[in-house]
Amino acid sequence: MTPRKLLCICFLLTTAFASAADYKVIKTWKLGGEGGWDYLTVDSAGHRLFISRATRVMVIDTASGKQVGEVPGTQGVHGIALDAADGKGFTSNGREDTVTMFDLKTLAVAKKIKVGSGPDAILYDPFSKRVFTFNGKGQDATAIDAAKGEVAGKLALGGKPEFAATDEKGTIFVNIEDTSELVAFDAQKLAVKSRWKLTGCEEPTGLAIDRKNRRLFAGCGGGKKMAIVNADSGKIVATPDIGQGCDATAFDADWGLAFASAGDGTITVINEENAENFSVAQTLTTQKGARTMALDEKTHQLFTVTANVSGTRENRKIEPDSFVVIVAEWAR
Repeated sequence: MTPRKLLCICFLLTTAFASAADYKVIKTWKLGGEGGWDYLTVDSAGHRLFISRATRVMVIDTASGKQVGEVPGTQGVHGIALDAADGKGFTSNGREDTVTMFDLKTLAVAKKIKVGSGPDAILYDPFSKRVFTFNGKGQDATAIDAAKGEVAGKLALGGKPEFAATDEKGTIFVNIEDTSELVAFDAQKLAVKSRWKLTGCEEPTGLAIDRKNRRLFAGCGGGKKMAIVNADSGKIVATPDIGQGCDATAFDADWGLAFASAGDGTITVINEENAENFSVAQTLTTQKGARTMALDEKTHQLFTVTANVSGTRENRKIEPDSFVVIVAEWAR
C-alpha cells in the first residue's frame, strides 16, 4: 500500500470516528463543601483540576478525584489561568477586584494584584507572556506581566466581557455579552483590532478556538446556538444547535471536535468536518446546572460541575454537600 493510500484511509477513519461521537459519563466525584462555583481549568501536565468555589480554589487530582490542595482567600473567584512554563497560577477575584498569583506546584500564594472592577474571566497568553482579566463591571481588560506580577496596562472593551481565547500569535478574542459582539485586540499594544456583531447569538459567553483553521466557537448563553466564527474576517460560518444556557465551550485540536456545556444538563459535541462545515455529532446528558466545563487536552476527558439547586436565580438554594464533578470521555 502506498503512503498516499494509507494517508487517505487514516483520514477517512478519523472523519468517521468523529462524526459519530459516543461520549459517556464515566465518573461522578462527590466533593461537597460550601459555596458556588464558576470556571474550571485543567493542568494536563500536573494531572490536576482547578475549581473556583467562591472564596477559594479547590485542586483535584484528575486520576483519583480526590482533593489535593486549595488556593485560599480568593473572594468571589471566577476563573483560573495557568502559566505552566513558568510554574505560576492566577485567579480572578471578583469581590475584591484582585488577581491572586500562586505557585503552581506548591499552591502557595505569592501576591495579590489590583486590577479592574469585577474581574470575571481570566486568560494566560503565551505569546505576550501576559495574563488578562476581563472586568465585567469596568467593561475593560487588565493586562498583567506574568513574570513580574505587575499590571502592564488596560483596554476599554465597550461592553461587558465574558470569556476569551488567544491565537497565540498576538491576538486575543473576547465575547462581549451585553452587546452580542466579538472583539479582537492586540495583546502587546492593547489596541482593538476588530469588533464583529454576532448576529443571532444572544449573550455570548464561552469562547474556544481552533488555531489551525482559525475558527472561534462562541456559546450563545441567551439561546440554543453556537456561533462558529472566522477569526480573520469575523464572518459567522455556522450556527449549530446546542443546549439552553451555555456557559462554556472547548475545542479538541487532536480530534477536531468542539463542545458546548449548558445549564439544561447537556454537552453538545460538534464535529469539524472542515473549516466551513460543522455538524452536531452528539448531545450528552450530564446533570442540570452543569454549565461550566474544561477539557483535558492530553486525556481528551471533559469535566463539568454542578450541585442540587432549587429556587430562582435571585434566590438560589444549594443542597448541602451535593456539589459534584462529572467526568466524561469517549466510550471505546
